[in-house]
Amino acid sequence: MNELKVGIIGIGNMGYAHAKNIFEGKVNRLKLVAVCDIDLNKLENAKKQFPDVLIYNNADELISSKQVDAVIIATPHFLHTEIAIKAFNLGLHVLTEKPAGVRASDVLKMNAAAEKSGKVFGIMWNQRTNPLFKKAKELVENGTLGTMKRMIWIITNWYRSQSYYNSATWRATWSGEGGGVLLNQAPHNLDLWQWIFGMPDEIYASCDIGKWHNIEVEDDATILGYYKNGATATFITSTGEYPGTNRLEISGSKGKMVLEKGKLTLTLTETDEREFCFTCPDGFPNFETHETVIEQTEKESSHNGILQNFTDAVLDKAPLLASGYEGIKEISLSNAAYLSAWTGKKVKLPLDYDAFDKELKKRIDCSKGERTVSDKIASGQTSRWQVNW
Repeated sequence: MNELKVGIIGIGNMGYAHAKNIFEGKVNRLKLVAVCDIDLNKLENAKKQFPDVLIYNNADELISSKQVDAVIIATPHFLHTEIAIKAFNLGLHVLTEKPAGVRASDVLKMNAAAEKSGKVFGIMWNQRTNPLFKKAKELVENGTLGTMKRMIWIITNWYRSQSYYNSATWRATWSGEGGGVLLNQAPHNLDLWQWIFGMPDEIYASCDIGKWHNIEVEDDATILGYYKNGATATFITSTGEYPGTNRLEISGSKGKMVLEKGKLTLTLTETDEREFCFTCPDGFPNFETHETVIEQTEKESSHNGILQNFTDAVLDKAPLLASGYEGIKEISLSNAAYLSAWTGKKVKLPLDYDAFDKELKKRIDCSKGERTVSDKIASGQTSRWQVNW
């Protein structure tokens, strides 16, 4: 096989963007063969935009068509796991949009289907391609910062207006989307939290429902993560602040790093703090530190980078930058945050899947989704699909 034939299921904002990039040859050896959507207007537009590409309005038909080697899933969240499992069962490689699903219990089933199939399973964690996040992960893993102490991430520049939420009936509803900012905008950041800093052992969270918008899900959330070694993580996100902030600070026993406005500032001590804390005779010491600034000189390859990596993984067995199996970690963080907010208690990880599923069902059963839908569909902004410093 010298090229990968792919079908895209769901051609809304993200699905259409992927289709356009692939069709225009921006991903080597990846060929757009088919697209699928239940919206007939989108399919009519696809016929004009992508001549000679097969058109389907039923995902099962595309999956069973034997015309594609792989599928990209860009549907509403609840459908990700169901479609992926069907694709794996029919021997297709799968790349899913984020999040992997709505319920961690469903994502476990998707992972099992992927493992049984032996096919390549990727997820669109495009912000992992950002050079500064990759550097941050390296500095944590190679011990440059010493023992981890604290992570604080303020990521409040995911601003959305009410018209965004009014652009589709499924948006910002428990039944249609399964959550708010934690399920739609912040999954990238939740993934990077665990990718760089590791998974916590307990979660405590506050999730404010419709604090800044007329929606039934959260648009403002604060999560606290607790680790067995005493380290903590604080994660703050919102779609109701403008211009907002994107600032990640990670502290260890040998110093700290701050990622903000396209640069990583690394400040290190000559001696590990855990050593001089108990040996220094001065109660108010002022030790010398060394600061290094790493500028982001290149943009992340973003979605096309993940598409290329996925293609190379299928054709050349290249290692995946964003393995689909890791989607369970991010969704466990958001599930745990919701469960904590709903119960007012700390939630231990691994998650109690049954407890979360029962609480989510209560909210789905009461979901209204009655907002007026705008005639004008909100269009995605390419800049927001990359890191927005």
